[in-house]
Amino acid sequence: MSPTRLAVDIGGTFTDLVLALPDRTISTKLLTTPDAPDEAVIDGVTAILREAGIGAAQLDLVVHGTTLATNALIERKGARTALITTQGFRDSLEIAYEHRFEQYDLYMERPAPLVERDLRLEVAERLAADGSVLLELDEGGLDALLPALQREKIEALAISFLHSYVNPAHEEQARAHLTRALPDVSITISSDVCREIREYERTSTTVANAYVLPLMARYLARMQERLRQLGAHCPLLLMMSSGGICTVETARRFPVRLVESGPAGGVILARQIAARGGWDRALSFDMGGTTAKITPIDDFTPQQSRHFEAARAYRYAKGSGFPVRIPVIDMVEIGAGGGSIARVDALRRIQVGPDSAGSDPGPACYARGGTAPTVTDADVVLGRIDPARFAGGKIALDAARATDAVATIGTPLAMPLVEAARGIAEIVDEAMASAARIHAVENGKDAAGRTLIAFGGAAPLHAARLAQKLGIARVVIPMDAGVGSAHGFLMAPVAYEVVRTLLVRLDALDQTTVDALFAEMRVEAEAVVRLGVREGPLDETRTAFMRYRGQGHEVAVALPSGLLDPAALHAAFDATYTRLFGRIIPHLEVEALTWTLALSQPNALPPRAALPRDAGSAAPSGNCRVTDTATGETLIAAAYVRAALRPGHSVAGPSVIVEDGTSTIVPPGFTARIAADGEIVIEENPP
Repeated sequence: MSPTRLAVDIGGTFTDLVLALPDRTISTKLLTTPDAPDEAVIDGVTAILREAGIGAAQLDLVVHGTTLATNALIERKGARTALITTQGFRDSLEIAYEHRFEQYDLYMERPAPLVERDLRLEVAERLAADGSVLLELDEGGLDALLPALQREKIEALAISFLHSYVNPAHEEQARAHLTRALPDVSITISSDVCREIREYERTSTTVANAYVLPLMARYLARMQERLRQLGAHCPLLLMMSSGGICTVETARRFPVRLVESGPAGGVILARQIAARGGWDRALSFDMGGTTAKITPIDDFTPQQSRHFEAARAYRYAKGSGFPVRIPVIDMVEIGAGGGSIARVDALRRIQVGPDSAGSDPGPACYARGGTAPTVTDADVVLGRIDPARFAGGKIALDAARATDAVATIGTPLAMPLVEAARGIAEIVDEAMASAARIHAVENGKDAAGRTLIAFGGAAPLHAARLAQKLGIARVVIPMDAGVGSAHGFLMAPVAYEVVRTLLVRLDALDQTTVDALFAEMRVEAEAVVRLGVREGPLDETRTAFMRYRGQGHEVAVALPSGLLDPAALHAAFDATYTRLFGRIIPHLEVEALTWTLALSQPNALPPRAALPRDAGSAAPSGNCRVTDTATGETLIAAAYVRAALRPGHSVAGPSVIVEDGTSTIVPPGFTARIAADGEIVIEENPP
């Protein structure tokens, strides 16, 4: 019998739950409770178990993703944190990259570091670049820092010494010494969190981990206890930004790895959908209440990265956030969601986001005290959302309040109400299209001609128009798309990645050293993965980050199986470099800087689904008035209930397909067909 599994995804606006039973799947949506996120989770768990008619004791597994760590970084609501670093290097965290991320803005301000200067402390110690000890750690100097740490009521401590990625001995010694003196303070060392070269990014990652660690540790302990009180005694696993899941123990030590956990689950779902449909060039599109996330998927594999920038403070500009070096699915994320707030700027232009109304007070139509016009309010005015069926009828929307809110955009511009709503929708759709184009070009890809896989509560409302802007002719809406990321959690493998820096030229490669390095990494990764997967084979992936000598950035090179001799490594580097840049540079030395080993439980892609038999046109349940944002024309659209559609049914646009978690817009000139597994496949009609 299949296990009974529960997925929980806490977003900025909604908390989504999916319960996978042996014979069916149940999902639900609740407004997030930002001051106490576990309240919405427990309310949702109680409700979904009641609907299923089972008790919490029957749960075999709970998989959880949360924006709590991300929000703590963005809102500066983490622990009071201090940093101890090598004498003379306290300002590395503020010096950063020594460049302006917006060089033409005379009023540009850098975001303040998470640790203020008075709490960035120094101690005498020094390692050479090869890890040899130049100056022993001064434990007396550590003792001298204790009064300041106690006086400032420090809750978390980050330790990041120079060259500790080669030799962690001094950091481990400092942690052991300070743990005895400060038993109630959470201590993070850089050689545990980010054992790789580049001092600023390593220190930034360590500080971010320390900053959110007490908050996440308390939250996870509270969540475990509340689940136990409900009667659930099954394992609780956490979704990571890399697309894998880990145990609570790992999440408590490295909460920074959870920063993009929710969006990662959605990409896992999109990858599975792409494989079932045979769409080897896809674009994952996740639009919820607060943000939109877009990720290219090529050959059924999303692009991975080891660098992510959290809490970008300046118009989402690169360089204006906190860099963290963690395994992450490479995606572009912008402030474009259902709750994104619209306004008229000084130049009489409509602007949307990045700020959001969130869940409290939420969009004006939620009738919870919000008055600012949002994308959701515009969608109500455009007829895209049926106020009586929103979130399965659990949240009744007030169309009059939506009208009043959108009017605050139209009135100062002397613009009709529907045109103002259309302006809001067009602005947010164009912002998402621009972000997708830029992200694709930055990675040597093209957004056009792909299959757009859309999920999240707001994505099916905007997917077809986004596809038109990107030159995409096919849109796929998965089953239960409104809670798509939570479905992705249930498809993710238990996994962990370990990284080490070892700078070596290929012509000087010592096979024994590299083999020993990977053996050490395998032991560390397996110790984590086996907490969630007790037995059975594990998939291992090795990667080297390589470059031509003298370059400042590396390319990720998948390592061939077998012996890592210089010739095989050079051939793998040449193939990767040619794929990315169209050529190689002959006669230059090649070097490897960083090595990674990822270990996961086997997670094979599903086979391609067969095409269903043509079942003809489906019968609509009624009609509604919807404004086509491409033309501005208000049309009579057929309305369909998704649960009544069967594989092989076709639906001609203009139409609206309604389900509990979202609504799908099929514009004029498009036809939707129901695939074998229930996905809605929307394609542009041939000319």
